[in-house]
Amino acid sequence: MTLSINQLEEARRALDAPLFADLAGDAQVSFEFFPPKTEKMEETLWSAVQTLEPLAPRFVSVTYGAGGSTRERTHATVARIQRETAIPAAAHLTCVEASRNEIREVAESYWVAGVRHIVALRGDPPVAGARFAPHPEGYASAAELVAGLKEIAPFEISVAAYPETHPEAANAQADLDNLKRKLDAGANRAITQFFFSPDAFFRFRDQAAAASIDAEIVPGILPVSNVAQTRKFAAMCGAAIPPWMDRLFEGLDDHPAARQLVAATISAELCRRLYAGGVRHFHFYTLNRAELSYAICHLLGLRPDANARVEAA
Repeated sequence: MTLSINQLEEARRALDAPLFADLAGDAQVSFEFFPPKTEKMEETLWSAVQTLEPLAPRFVSVTYGAGGSTRERTHATVARIQRETAIPAAAHLTCVEASRNEIREVAESYWVAGVRHIVALRGDPPVAGARFAPHPEGYASAAELVAGLKEIAPFEISVAAYPETHPEAANAQADLDNLKRKLDAGANRAITQFFFSPDAFFRFRDQAAAASIDAEIVPGILPVSNVAQTRKFAAMCGAAIPPWMDRLFEGLDDHPAARQLVAATISAELCRRLYAGGVRHFHFYTLNRAELSYAICHLLGLRPDANARVEAA
């Protein structure tokens, strides 16, 4: 039997070493959560924290709702992680509908609670689709927020980056210029919005280097378990969902376990390709669920650290 060129290529891939065989376990990870609204959601979140803590993440971050709508819940969640676990906790903080004095008050309360890491974002307006309008006495941009936070305390600061360009940016270069302003203002690293093509990240990394950006750029990974929800997220942040990925989830609406397996496979392959391109730091958008992120980390060679554990509450 004569094999076609395509069949030979497929056979070569299948016969090569397994994608995840014997990785060095030298990757480092961080995880993002959102503040829970109910007691049941609190239990789900804490279960995820307990599951992921043994992987010794660099930090975990907790999001901040539009217009500061989750300010108290964000603070309570961050403070509990900081108090009851060995994981460094990072709090998201935005410019939306807050004066500089209000932001100072929030930042100082984090510092008192032992939180030393802020994810500084301009933030989305509380009304979906509305344009961002700075508070009359607030910060007009994430770069201004970073500079202001550095004046309050020597926080470690992460900011956002957009491999496929922020939807409101005039163009890719303007978006890069904005990222550079945030880093020049004192940010330590950038964490990207999620994406589904490794080439999108590698192109962005090269463009950043060409723009004299030498700070760490960490890829943000969203393991997809709900395609409709992901489409909504992607539309908000300018991320492209490739047609092949849409097709992989077709027919799985009533098969949650199969959907989880497909989701883990897609995200793991993305991470493996990023790893092959030299990436060693990954940030997972967990949506407060641990299973997919834990599985991907395991495939990347990470194993539980016996010294990492959640203390009894």
